[in-house]
Amino acid sequence: MNENITLETMPKALAYLIGKVEALEGFLKAQEKSPVPATDCWMNIDELREYLPDKPAKATIYGWVNNRQIPHHKGGKKLRFLQSEIDKWLSAGKRKSESELAMEAEKYCQTKR
Repeated sequence: MNENITLETMPKALAYLIGKVEALEGFLKAQEKSPVPATDCWMNIDELREYLPDKPAKATIYGWVNNRQIPHHKGGKKLRFLQSEIDKWLSAGKRKSESELAMEAEKYCQTKR
């Protein structure tokens, strides 16, 4: 719309602007539904301490590494942790609720009859 706006052309210009705003809203809603995947990043031990929910001491993390309880990578003397591996490790430690255990037991009993 490249014409001069007058009082007579105001309704047409307003309709044009409303259409453009609705198109932008539709585009933004579509972007919200398809989030961009987070890039995986490397962390050192200090960054890992800040990332973990309970903020463990360095000695605790070194103990986990020594006992091979936490996924890690070692290059020379430096420890590195991959965020995606840490997320999987954290979710693997999830304990099932009573209702989840009951459903699992019921499924098991039904298959064994």
